[in-house]
Amino acid sequence: QVQLVESGGGLVQAGGSLRLSCAASGSVFSRNVMGWYRQAPGKQRDLVATITSGSLTNYADSIKGRFTISRDNAKNTVYLQMNSLKPEDTASYYCKATYYRNSRGEIGIYDYWGQGTQVTVSS
Repeated sequence: QVQLVESGGGLVQAGGSLRLSCAASGSVFSRNVMGWYRQAPGKQRDLVATITSGSLTNYADSIKGRFTISRDNAKNTVYLQMNSLKPEDTASYYCKATYYRNSRGEIGIYDYWGQGTQVTVSS
């Protein structure tokens, strides 16, 4: 009952920038954690960054200083501003949302994933 739709991926040259967006819709709740993960072919899915509904952030070491995660709670949207992109950033980027109530108001941990958006960085 929660849908996550990513956008903003594409092909860029090394050193360029992209901004990814992830909009959550459906039975959303204000208390949540949203984040970005990425997965290259043949590799595991790794954390990129997370942000709480209180705007506390966490970043993977590999992207610190280059990427910025932010959110607009009113729009239920999380963003990932990616600067100084490197070829090794090439991956499918997935949005994840964690909620602590379901559509029936039941307390728990409920994870949802978007379909992913491709980011390709050329040298």
